Amino acid sequence: MERGALLYDGKAKQVYGCPGDDSAVIMHFKDDATAFNGVKHALIGGKGAMNCAFTVALFDVAEKCGVPHHMREKIGPTELLCDRVEIVPAEVVVRNRVAGSFAKRYGLEEGPALQQPLVEFFYKSDALDDPLVGVDAIVELGWANRWELQYFKEAALALNTGLVAFWDAHGIDLVDIKFEFGRSGGRLLLADEITPDGCRLWEQGTGRKFDKDVFRRDIADLAETYKELGARLFGSAG
Repeated sequence: MERGALLYDGKAKQVYGCPGDDSAVIMHFKDDATAFNGVKHALIGGKGAMNCAFTVALFDVAEKCGVPHHMREKIGPTELLCDRVEIVPAEVVVRNRVAGSFAKRYGLEEGPALQQPLVEFFYKSDALDDPLVGVDAIVELGWANRWELQYFKEAALALNTGLVAFWDAHGIDLVDIKFEFGRSGGRLLLADEITPDGCRLWEQGTGRKFDKDVFRRDIADLAETYKELGARLFGSAG
């Protein structure tokens, strides 16, 4: 499918207009890997295709969870045709275990399970390093209404339940995960992507990481890690 004008050029994706359909966009997954809001950067051959395949599979899980999303169809190895959405600048993170910024923020060791999934909101801003933000501040700043935030929380928890079960079937614990939502034609939709770039995946029994932390922390080769993860899901890298 022919791409239209470039609408957004992010760290890991590009979004293009869709000629002849103003309600749609083409989302292209890049081979770029970044960490620390772009401070660390590398090109990882095949990463875009793998993350495109992961997103298709995991949006299918979202659909089974009853959460509507913006993806229409896969139109190429690294491209999805999606509904055009207005992204809400409050990212939703669900945590099942102590890890990452949560551990650092409270001086905790990584690993322990939380008593129940914890939902947090973060302001989507590279310049400000994606700070934690409260519901009252989000409403005051006009980013979302309270009822929208309640929906995002409920949808994120439903997605987390479905994805925990999905990854458990592949011998992996879902430690935490980030979601983005958007508005389109009066609907609230799960948007962006669902990939190992935006979650933590630890192998059951060993704690081995199958997510972007292997790149952030120089633990292992990211391409090989994602290929192995793809083999677990698809019988190949996707």
